[in-house]
Amino acid sequence: MLSSEELLDIKGGSWTATLLNAVSRLITTMLGLGQVFGSSVRRVVTGKTCKIN
Repeated sequence: MLSSEELLDIKGGSWTATLLNAVSRLITTMLGLGQVFGSSVRRVVTGKTCKIN
């Protein structure tokens, strides 16, 4: 078991992994939104839209 002094001396990891994960998710989200937006623009321009019967 660790003493109180040893517990206070424990250093956590850096923010680097968390930051990289957040940036990665942001890039993935932005690419997904760009793909959806581009598909929508292409459908409107070409006039090929899905029609519900």
